Formats: sequence, structure tokens, C-alpha cells
Amino acid sequence: MSPAPTEVLLFTLNGQRYGLPAPDVRELVRAARLTPLPRAPAVVEGLLDLRGELLPVLDLRLRFRHPPRSLSPMDHFIVASAGNRNVVLRVDRAEGLRVLTPDEWDPTPRELPGVGYVAGAVKLKDGLVLVHDLRTFLSEAESLALDAAMTAPMEPETA
Repeated sequence: MSPAPTEVLLFTLNGQRYGLPAPDVRELVRAARLTPLPRAPAVVEGLLDLRGELLPVLDLRLRFRHPPRSLSPMDHFIVASAGNRNVVLRVDRAEGLRVLTPDEWDPTPRELPGVGYVAGAVKLKDGLVLVHDLRTFLSEAESLALDAAMTAPMEPETA
């Protein structure tokens, strides 16, 4: 069991608020064009070339059962660590870091059935925010498929 985070990055997706433990967040960047990644699992939207590092962009809308939406220049990208893999999350808006008080953290949701990818919840005045654990975001099969897609030779684009 990991210790309760002391800070979380709050973000919105389709009008709902979510969070990530701050130590998992590397940086925030502006939305940019993605490169399709053939043979990647469905949860991968594509690749982002971030200063020469190719990072998979995970589709939170698909995973959290929100309706799909095209990439917008107003979207934010959260570059984060998912265990030993760096990933990008496309979100509607990154709200910023929130320092937590001990009474705001609740680890209970991770113990409930059907609440995968959750490290716990933050109890805020305006509602509960689920904090996600990126280490459990990809299934083992998805992780293996992503590894294979990332190491496969890229086919040249046809005009």
C-alpha cells in the first residue's frame, strides 16, 4: 500500500474532475498533433514527440467511458510516469496542484470492486475527486502490446 499523496494535480475531463499524485507528474504541455501508432492497444491515441522522446498518449475518454472527442488546441497534455514508463494524458484542462490535508485523503475507493486505476479519493468541499494510479492503468496485455508497437519499425506515410 502506497502512502497517501500530499499533493495531487487536479484536471477535468468531460466536465468531471480527476486527480494524479503530484510525484507521478513530470510536466504539462500544450496539445500538439499526434502520430498514429499502428498495432497499439485501443487505449493509446497515438505518439507525441516531446523534444525527441516518443511518448504514448493514453485515451482517458475511452478508459473512463466518456464520449470520444477530437483533439483540440485547447486541450492540455499531462506528461506523467506510469511506473517505469512515461506517458501522456490528454485532458480538457489541468487545474493545478492541490496540497492535501490529512482529512481530505480517503484510500477507501481503491478497495471497492470495479474501481480500477484508483489510488484513493480527495474529499473537497465541492465533491469527491478520484485520484488515479497510472501504474495500474494499462493491463499487462495492453502494456505488452504497447511495447511491441513502440519497438516495431514505423511504416512511411503515403501521400
